[in-house]
Amino acid sequence: MEFSGKTIWITGASSGIGAGLATAFARAGAQVILSGRRAEALAEVAGRCQAATLQLPFETTDLAALPEIVARAEAWTGQIDMLVNNAGISQRSLGLDTRFDVYRTIMEVDFFAPLRLTQLVLPAMIGRGNGAIVNNASVAGKVGSALRTGYCAAKHALVGWSDAMRAEIAQYGVTVHVLTPGFVATSIADNALVGDGSVRGVADDPVNDGITADEAATIILDGIAAGRSEIPVGREGAAEMALLDLKRRDPERLFAVMAGFAPQLAR
Repeated sequence: MEFSGKTIWITGASSGIGAGLATAFARAGAQVILSGRRAEALAEVAGRCQAATLQLPFETTDLAALPEIVARAEAWTGQIDMLVNNAGISQRSLGLDTRFDVYRTIMEVDFFAPLRLTQLVLPAMIGRGNGAIVNNASVAGKVGSALRTGYCAAKHALVGWSDAMRAEIAQYGVTVHVLTPGFVATSIADNALVGDGSVRGVADDPVNDGITADEAATIILDGIAAGRSEIPVGREGAAEMALLDLKRRDPERLFAVMAGFAPQLAR
């Protein structure tokens, strides 16, 4: 897949992997639509892009506003060639200590928001007979991890929905790519929700020892260009990336390993 001349829409583009993807696609010659909640941060990322950009801030869970947002995005160059559903929120709380409304928030942001945005963008792609959907899941979309019950649920849903959609729309020339990042040094852990719905706000998570967002973007662009349906994103040989293979080879061992990472607390 060539990126030069394509119009690529990235949500969650104000920081982290989204910002890395924005600058990488711009260097590859794409026109980039940058979306996120923080207009100032989007403007900063746009300043680093060596290509034409459209800054289109919006709240991903404001589903009623999405049709008008999509219309503005499509009107910029006439079409969306690739939609990158990257916006998301993580979690750092035990399931026994997490309020139900926190689960709903995580599912809305990490699953229903990208689902709905994709529904609105897909018809034009199918009508043209080409396009690409890129959904940023996680290793947590394939492996159950302690302190992330809601996050894992949403990302597993995103992976399953992506796989099923790929099977349905391949006949129309539209591809679906799933990203499964491991540890990438972004603010995702700092901004994760805890059990009462507040933001964790602590920068002491192992994820911060991972590859950079720019390194992640390079892996992702290479994977999409090669036509890979599922793209692992992480340091080669890293322990969290090995979990993907362990899930396939020996799921019972994986379950035991993950249980060993759970906090051991008296109840």
